[in-house]
Amino acid sequence: MSSSQPAISRSPWWTPANHADRRPFLKGRNSVQTALRGFFSERDFIEVDTATLQVSPGNETHLHAFATEAVATDGGRAPLYLHTSPEFAAKKLLAAGEKRIFTFAHVYRNRERGPLHHPEFTMLEWYRVGESYEQLMADCAEMLALAADTAKTGRFVFRDMEIDPFAEPERLTLTDAFDRFAGIDLLASVATNGETDRDLLAAGLKKADIRFAEDDTWADLFSKVLVEKVEPHLGQDRATILYEYPVSEAALARPSARDPRVAERFELYACGVELANAFGELTDAGEQRRRFEHEMAEKSRIYGERYPIDEDFLDALSIMPDASGAALGFDRLAMLATGATRIEQVMWAPVAEVFG
Repeated sequence: MSSSQPAISRSPWWTPANHADRRPFLKGRNSVQTALRGFFSERDFIEVDTATLQVSPGNETHLHAFATEAVATDGGRAPLYLHTSPEFAAKKLLAAGEKRIFTFAHVYRNRERGPLHHPEFTMLEWYRVGESYEQLMADCAEMLALAADTAKTGRFVFRDMEIDPFAEPERLTLTDAFDRFAGIDLLASVATNGETDRDLLAAGLKKADIRFAEDDTWADLFSKVLVEKVEPHLGQDRATILYEYPVSEAALARPSARDPRVAERFELYACGVELANAFGELTDAGEQRRRFEHEMAEKSRIYGERYPIDEDFLDALSIMPDASGAALGFDRLAMLATGATRIEQVMWAPVAEVFG
């Protein structure tokens, strides 16, 4: 007789009792989505719908895609991927002449599942041609307040953290955050051409008593500080906008005119939850190719796989006007607005559990 314990059975989401428990959250999700569509309509945005199947799912080292293939009438086969973001298609629309667009896109990311992660989720992306990424910061603040007002909640609460969604978000640079929470001079290890010095950053981690492996790269060390020392302090009492990432940590963002060591990238945090990621968009196709190739070399080194580069995207990028764009995890915003504690509570039909 086996000594292993039987698996604990869980009722599926579609049982009437489970659905009844989730239904208030789902109705709240719909209300917030309707309000956000109104937000964009009032500002002369047009809603677009991008294809899920792409020749490249994105070219960031730690994003993992779902792969499939196209089969032609003659039996020929070619790889395709479910996109990890609608970004490439959206930027092609900007190159085509659209000025203000938004989309609620279903996106797909492998190796992700948990209270805040789901293999298929909804990404709200919006783009402004000829406008700065500081305008996107203002958009985020207004959208937090709108979501709270729509859901009729005065506070966003998640786990043991809460914020006032109507308060103006704190704005904090990565440089200031590393100094404040870890005592590390981040930009001392970044050159004006964007090159990084791994040993200099490692010395900072040693002083801050942060453990790391000898074969950790500069990017690994950066992530350790961010996750262990910085992120636990973000989005308390009010939302936090963390901005000016080192250029090497902003693969699709343009360098800052203020300091070439950092890029026009910010992330929005609320209750310790990362909600949005935004860029002043890079439009240098040659530089974008170089960054993609570097990211895929790292992906191959770490995971033994790489994704193709979308040449059509790089062609479009060469004629795309200056723009800024943001991606917001809509399901996470719906969670905070409705008081849900797991992402599945705000998804009408969650993906089946296939492991465990």
